[in-house]
Amino acid sequence: MLDKRSHQIQRMFASVAHRYDFLNRLLSLSIDQLWRRFTRRKLDQRLGSGSVILDLCTGTGDLAIELSRIAAVIGCDFCHPMLVRGVEKSLRKDLANRIEFAEGDALQLPFASARFDAVTIAFGLRNLEHYETGIREMYRVLNDTGYLAILEFSIPKWPVYRQLYLFYFTKILPRIGALVSGKDGPYSYLPASVKEFPSVEALKEMLLSVGFKEVVAYPLTGGIATLHLASKRRMG
Repeated sequence: MLDKRSHQIQRMFASVAHRYDFLNRLLSLSIDQLWRRFTRRKLDQRLGSGSVILDLCTGTGDLAIELSRIAAVIGCDFCHPMLVRGVEKSLRKDLANRIEFAEGDALQLPFASARFDAVTIAFGLRNLEHYETGIREMYRVLNDTGYLAILEFSIPKWPVYRQLYLFYFTKILPRIGALVSGKDGPYSYLPASVKEFPSVEALKEMLLSVGFKEVVAYPLTGGIATLHLASKRRMG
């Protein structure tokens, strides 16, 4: 089992914050940006005007910046160096009136219940020490018509594609990540954390058990990533 205690995760992300965005683009060939745009489009189809979105584990704010095109956003993370870079990016893009940043732990959110129209979390749920505790907090801060969007890595099901992907993900990616960032741990942790993460089906059951009424999974790029979209009422 991976060590996912809060201080360990904070330290790990703080150590690569200075190269985080560059490595995301390099290691995913910028496909991660397409996944975030897909997430934004799916929420845009469902949210009304004046909506407010909470983006958890916002990191350097990539998804928050994308979502700011359709709603006001609060980006929340517990890793201060990552947040600093998120604030700098939003200021460069003149988005200070669309995005706020808050330092907080996804397992104990510093927000009132039923405050948000949507909660998003991109590549962050698998880093939580307790998945269900985090999901319950997300459920709590959503209003009665709210949506939860979880964008997360997954394992492709097609046999040959799966083998190629796992070879890159477990053998090549950690070496490139360590070489560029100067840190070995974070990019060895990444494939290990994906392997430990619940399957698409298991995550759906967890979301339903917490109280969400409907969950739809959208596999992306052949199943390398999946967008899990859950609602507190039937999507209709």
